[in-house]
Amino acid sequence: MLRGTLRTRRLAAVGLFAVVVMVPAGGARAGLEDELGRSEVRVLSAPYPLSPGVTVTGAALPERLERLGYQRIHDRPERPGEFFWGLDRFWIYRRAHDYDGERVEARLLGLELSREDGTVLGVIDADQRPVAAGGEGVWLEPEVLAESLTERRARRRPIELAQLPEHVWRPVLAAEDSRFFEHSGLDARGIARALLANARAGKVVQGGSTITQQLIKSRDLTPKRSFGRKLSEAVRTLEVEAEYDKEEILQAYLNHVYFGHLDGVGIYGLGAAARAYFSKAAADLDLAQAAVLAAMIQGPNRLSLVRHPQAARERQVWVLGRMEELGWATAGEVAAARGKTLPPLALSPPAPRGDRQLIAWVAEVVRLEAPDRFEEGRGFLVETAFDAALQDAATEVVETHLADLRREHPRLKNLPLSAAVVTLDARTGEVLVHVAGDPADPDDAFDRVRQARRQPGSAIKPLVLLEAFGDCNDDPLYPARRIEDGPITLELESGPWQPTNFSPTFRGTVTLRDALVASLNTPFVRVARHCGFEPTALRIRRAGVPLPEPAPPAFVLGAVETTPLAMARSFAVFPNLGERVRAVPVRRIARPGGSLVAHGRSGRRRVVDAASAYLVLDLLRDAVARGTGQAAALEGFTAWGKTGTSDERRDAWFVGGIGELLTAVWVGVDDGTPLGLTGSDAAAPLWHDVMARVAPSRPATAIERPVRVTTAWVQDDTGLRVRPHRPGSHEDLFRRGAEPLHRRLLRADEPVPVLR
Repeated sequence: MLRGTLRTRRLAAVGLFAVVVMVPAGGARAGLEDELGRSEVRVLSAPYPLSPGVTVTGAALPERLERLGYQRIHDRPERPGEFFWGLDRFWIYRRAHDYDGERVEARLLGLELSREDGTVLGVIDADQRPVAAGGEGVWLEPEVLAESLTERRARRRPIELAQLPEHVWRPVLAAEDSRFFEHSGLDARGIARALLANARAGKVVQGGSTITQQLIKSRDLTPKRSFGRKLSEAVRTLEVEAEYDKEEILQAYLNHVYFGHLDGVGIYGLGAAARAYFSKAAADLDLAQAAVLAAMIQGPNRLSLVRHPQAARERQVWVLGRMEELGWATAGEVAAARGKTLPPLALSPPAPRGDRQLIAWVAEVVRLEAPDRFEEGRGFLVETAFDAALQDAATEVVETHLADLRREHPRLKNLPLSAAVVTLDARTGEVLVHVAGDPADPDDAFDRVRQARRQPGSAIKPLVLLEAFGDCNDDPLYPARRIEDGPITLELESGPWQPTNFSPTFRGTVTLRDALVASLNTPFVRVARHCGFEPTALRIRRAGVPLPEPAPPAFVLGAVETTPLAMARSFAVFPNLGERVRAVPVRRIARPGGSLVAHGRSGRRRVVDAASAYLVLDLLRDAVARGTGQAAALEGFTAWGKTGTSDERRDAWFVGGIGELLTAVWVGVDDGTPLGLTGSDAAAPLWHDVMARVAPSRPATAIERPVRVTTAWVQDDTGLRVRPHRPGSHEDLFRRGAEPLHRRLLRADEPVPVLR
């Protein structure tokens, strides 16, 4: 009865202003928090696809849902925001949300599971009917990565009012709007009461604005104060009160209210504040903790728990007194809460949602694609390609790995060690993960993924093979081709160049496959000389690594500078069977209401034929299985990739993938101080740990062998073709039409072909 009376009163008040509340097309009413988002900046992660082929634990589904604020229950969900993990079903009542300019309605989805290992076998709807994997809306809604492109903000931890104990949210009403459930949005009695209380106290202890007014003000991006703005705020306040339930308004307020800065990071929402100041979920706060957070709202920095604990404590005592005065807490409960000593706080440094470098990249894209909206500070929505859960996992892995390196290698202890990790979906170029420094340094703003130009060392060798297996002066090579590993001298304008191997020894004659697996240097110099240094450099440029013109011959050993992003993009040529992609951090930029401003720029371009790319990919699998990349091998997956170590062991690299998921890793020091570690030591283990989180989160993809790739048996010691299964022979891959000679076609006294 009370609810109906309040709603009627609010509608009548709105009528005085002749306000028309607009309802979205189709009659569906968006949630208040969705509506609030229409007037601000929001940077979203990509939705997580619910696809067969992953396991529940590998995809970290419960953790992903809990990040989104879903509640785990013990039976099939009956309302949005709940999930249930059964023996052979995983039910998710996915919430309604906006994405790609459309309203995606709430939907109950069931994942059919294998009882053996929890593998997702299929997706069904509420009526047990199959749902096409990858179909419309078969995903988890995006996370908010950032709500500002200029300010660092902590990850918002959305709360559901219905899941909060009353003693957690009541202190907020006691502090800010005790008549919230009685007024219609504007509270004349509250203003009069606040004026009287402030006069008696000789200072501001109460405000006159209602919670609804505060919510409207906090979401208004216009800083100018005027009578017109005040009137507009009043009208919008009444609109909100007429359209939305009180509980929905209060929940939106609790999820958006500002709680100050901690370690330079803005904290917005009760969930984020509970985690930042007390290292716990909002639902687990006791009365004393809830009251002190409510106390901070009036002046989050002036009443900071960290910088001004005494002022915060005094305000908390006042809030508790109001709780007792209003009958919302007993005298005993208030006395117990007042008697609790809050400091020392269990602070959890509020890592911002997305690192600074990632958000800076997004800001660059927005500035380029929507310069007017960006410069004028207007609201917009940015739908990125990033996977928020994987981003956090990779950040944690990088921080742990760098700490481990410092602990295991004392000489690194005092060095500003850093790292870069970037993960792409090779098919689309979409960037899933971007970690561009040491996560332990919150002030680090340098983007090593895009801006650090370092020597890749042997990580460039697979790109050299693109020309070797392709045109190569009309004499293409193949994996079993015999090549000399020995001293070599090239006469250059600057003088003779005598490259050596990482190890000072030579192996004599080896196959090209073994030369890559063991990362030998001199065979690759011979390959580039055979194919032509400039055609080889041109092919690498086309793949995405910007070599100088003309390129010095040492480029074949990685003695040129490039970025981790360029290396990742160029290695996409291998799983894409010869096509390069553009790196895509942003899928879509839209106005706050969802209408399109710009799409992310994607595109593919052929660099080499599919057969040549596949041959290199096969060698890269070998490099992980039995070569310098063994530290990257991941149980249950077929990994491929290549280590790299620059001169004097300054830079450590590993670039590779699992199927079409591709990750580039660099570890080093910005000023080039030698690490004393190789790519096998410092980069491959980091790649392994990152991909151990990334690979299980996506369905495994097999890269089909092109029709122009064939097999043949070759003699181990000559590389010539022989009959199948002949002793001392093995089967290898070849590009059709570029197979080696058959052994019987050579005279007995004719020398075996070796590239020298």
